[in-house]
Amino acid sequence: MHNNASIAQSLFPELSASDLALVDQALLLVEQACADNPPTQHSPRPKGMDVAGILTAVHIDMESILAAVLSDSRLEGRLDETGIAKQFGPVVASLVKDVNWLNKVSIYKRDMANQPNQTEILRRMLLSMTHDVRAVLIKLAYRIQRLRGLSREDADIRNFIARETLDIYAPLANRLGISQFKWELEDLAFRYLDPERYRSIAESLADKRVRREACIDTFLRDLRQTLDEHHLKAKVYGRPKHIYSIWCKMRRKQLPIEELYDLLAVRVIVDDVTACYTVLGLAHGRWQYIPKEFDDYIANPKENGYQSLHTVVVDTQGNRIEIQIRTRAMHEFAELGVAAHWRYKEGGGHNAASEKNITSLRLLLEDRGQDNLLESFHTELFSDRVFVLTPTGKLVDLIKGSTPLDFAYAIHTDIGHGCRGAKINGQIKPLTHVLKSGEQVEIITVKNGQPSRNWLDPNLGYLKTPRAIGKVKSWFKQQELGENIAAGKSLLDKESKRLGLKNVDPRDLAKHFKMADVDHLYQALGRGDINNRQLAGALKIPELAPVSFKLSPSKTNPKSSVTVADMDNVVTSLAHCCSPVAGDDIVGYITHTRGITIHRADCANILHLNPEQQTHLVTAEWSGRHRARHSVPIVIEALSGDNLLIEVSQLLHFAKVHITDAALKTHPDQSATLNMQIQIDNTDQLSLVLGRISQLENVTDVRRRV
Repeated sequence: MHNNASIAQSLFPELSASDLALVDQALLLVEQACADNPPTQHSPRPKGMDVAGILTAVHIDMESILAAVLSDSRLEGRLDETGIAKQFGPVVASLVKDVNWLNKVSIYKRDMANQPNQTEILRRMLLSMTHDVRAVLIKLAYRIQRLRGLSREDADIRNFIARETLDIYAPLANRLGISQFKWELEDLAFRYLDPERYRSIAESLADKRVRREACIDTFLRDLRQTLDEHHLKAKVYGRPKHIYSIWCKMRRKQLPIEELYDLLAVRVIVDDVTACYTVLGLAHGRWQYIPKEFDDYIANPKENGYQSLHTVVVDTQGNRIEIQIRTRAMHEFAELGVAAHWRYKEGGGHNAASEKNITSLRLLLEDRGQDNLLESFHTELFSDRVFVLTPTGKLVDLIKGSTPLDFAYAIHTDIGHGCRGAKINGQIKPLTHVLKSGEQVEIITVKNGQPSRNWLDPNLGYLKTPRAIGKVKSWFKQQELGENIAAGKSLLDKESKRLGLKNVDPRDLAKHFKMADVDHLYQALGRGDINNRQLAGALKIPELAPVSFKLSPSKTNPKSSVTVADMDNVVTSLAHCCSPVAGDDIVGYITHTRGITIHRADCANILHLNPEQQTHLVTAEWSGRHRARHSVPIVIEALSGDNLLIEVSQLLHFAKVHITDAALKTHPDQSATLNMQIQIDNTDQLSLVLGRISQLENVTDVRRRV
């Protein structure tokens, strides 16, 4: 315990006695865990104190120090979130929870190295799953600690950890602006991935280190002297290059290390733009410069807004030294603003949510006095996104509130159309389930599946993403288009045959009705935009006379809910073949013995009438003056028949819908089909009832039986 106390005090000398006591308390818990479960030589465990020591480089706050120590894997199962909160506070407990999750997450796969989109989604997911950005900072320190001891691991593990570091964690450190973390992560990973090149570059740098340091010190002294002579106020400092950065530039420019211009580099930060060009002129006046290496990003900013002057000069000893000159505003914009240096390096896109949080963290690291900035960390990055996985581990980025159905359409349109169920982390969930980041989604499909109109009802909660909604709308539009064209062709054919006409050219009709083409003509006929009278006129035959019949007032049905030929007191009955409901488009058919039978306009029996039978059709519509109940058959498909009839019956009871018949059939795969006959007032009530039934767990489809 005494040794731990001295270690804590040496690492964090600025901490008060009370804070050091808390660190000692946390270290004692780890010490006890080590006694019960000591690390082995072949399976070293992360040490929280080592990680806390790494974090001293960024002057981390007290809560993060405690969280780093308490995230030691040897404490797992010994102290829960409640226990940590009680001893160290809720913020530390929440940080430990996030860091433990980040330390255990295992989504990265080797093939992601060749899938930039997947690695970017994973980075965003890691940020979205943490409630405090400091947890990411602690995770980066844990990764550095792991890399430092990676030489003891097997070759495959070394390669995997190093590749994951370059693809995921080094870019995160870069975005957070923590250059010392980024450099060490990249250099250590590079050391394991390509040890020969790493050693070669390291030896080249080591051989010349003393000379390079002397060179840069001399150049800085001369540059500061020149600026002082001209009364220019500026911050001037050396900008070292790390090994991985040097290798990337060698590879990009196809040059050996001896020909790289910016192994020696300095940065000059001044107050205004005029001073930038003054410094440039003074540098070019004192030293020879290389014209082809001069870039004026102030006059010609990069696409992302980055501004600075870049030049390479040759000192009196023949050393090439890169100079970057910028104003304080340009420097802050490059480091903290929307033109952050990492974006043009990585070619990533702008995300306002992450930018705000990352900017706050960078400010905290640069200004230790802004403790109020800690409050800004307690917000979720990418709070408007959700990141879920396919069964094969592929990451899918969706908007918050998305459902399994949105996920299905994100994978493929046909999978969305055929979706009938979903498993979330192996358990069947309804299609309206709201997805959470990190969940694995498996879609259950049927062949040649078709979307349901219920999916478009925002009140039922099936779809959230505009893309998926657009796919469903497009499907129905195409279906209606095809149906209208087919109906138009059929109508023209029947009308032509009924009138004894042959070889009618639809192109002539299209021109007559000023349609763009024949398909547009068929659509207009199918929709009813062109009626029989207009069609007859175009065919140059006498107009069709209306069907002549005599309607006699009804004595048995004086208050019919249907109006026929503008009369509402005729004998009518509803057809059993299509069971029309108030709100359906309807048509009347004159029978010999039962008066007028009311059918749905799309009833198959009506659509297949021969020309003679069609003369018995009359116009009909719902009068709307009297309420009547209609018997409607519905079909319910479910993944399981357990309690299906009970749940549906209870739902209909509360909806005040009467059931007249019900039959449940269970299939060999445990799925079930429930056929029911229910009493409905109108189509609005039917739509509401079908929507509610579709939300029942295990129900995959519900529809009106035709």
